[in-house]
Amino acid sequence: MTAPKHFLDLDRLDTATLRHILDLGLDTKKTGPNGEKPLAGKTLALLFEKPSTRTRVSFEVGMKRLGGDVVVLERDSSQLGRGETVADTARVLSRYVDAIMLRTTREEKMLELASHATVPVINGLTDRTHPCQLMADVMTFEEHKGPIAGSTVAWVGDGNNMATSWIHAAVRFDFELRLAAPAELAPPPDVVRWAQGEGATIKVTDDPLGAVDGADCVVTDVWTSMGDGEDEASVSRRHNMLHAYQVDTRMMDAAGDGAIFMHCLPAHRGEEVTADVIDGPQSVVWDEAENRMHAQAGVLLWCLG
Repeated sequence: MTAPKHFLDLDRLDTATLRHILDLGLDTKKTGPNGEKPLAGKTLALLFEKPSTRTRVSFEVGMKRLGGDVVVLERDSSQLGRGETVADTARVLSRYVDAIMLRTTREEKMLELASHATVPVINGLTDRTHPCQLMADVMTFEEHKGPIAGSTVAWVGDGNNMATSWIHAAVRFDFELRLAAPAELAPPPDVVRWAQGEGATIKVTDDPLGAVDGADCVVTDVWTSMGDGEDEASVSRRHNMLHAYQVDTRMMDAAGDGAIFMHCLPAHRGEEVTADVIDGPQSVVWDEAENRMHAQAGVLLWCLG
């Protein structure tokens, strides 16, 4: 039996494969909703252990545009939330559907699902990475700025799962990445070491203005992600650490001419980004959000052959 083609993380696939997936996604974007239906007769299970707007809608609409069907399972409405093991869930769903998208907490759950599933598993988000978003981000960058290879991207804020996927992307798509974060919230050192060992230009600093200097793209994310602890004291502490990392007009002015602004959304205006930046002419966040659907269409087509 042929092993399923999982889409788990960018570092697990080579550049040629990731480029092929982006090309597939761009093709579906060009043809629009009235194009061919290559996934007719296929069913995708969307398994959510974390809430979602963009992930759910983009996968559901994207799969249906390709002719397929979708089954949505949320934690409280599935046996996974009642003690069934991830391995057993993988075995059962593999008998019903053609692919599984999982949006979860610990990366280990996704890896366990993939190791026991006999159909492709897609990483819709874990606490460690968010590769589908990065595929959309690369697609969006190249639509606005041309090839990302040789460009400079600045990440400003918490060194979270998005920052880790940006590090993976810097290796696979050959661009310089500067990450500005407080020392306590810096991206995982093992990921940085891996990227540098692969020959990528990765710079980690606590100086946000230095990081964005001359950058082609400035990226940020919320200061408090789901699972970071939402009690008032911990939120206040994180905000105090990250206050100097707010992306405002001064920061965008320090970036290169024509620099664009990205955010995976949802955004908290007045916290990680000011309203005049996210709603301003340099912002491409709405194209970025739309491209989740197109990039994921490429992922689905690749996974399902």
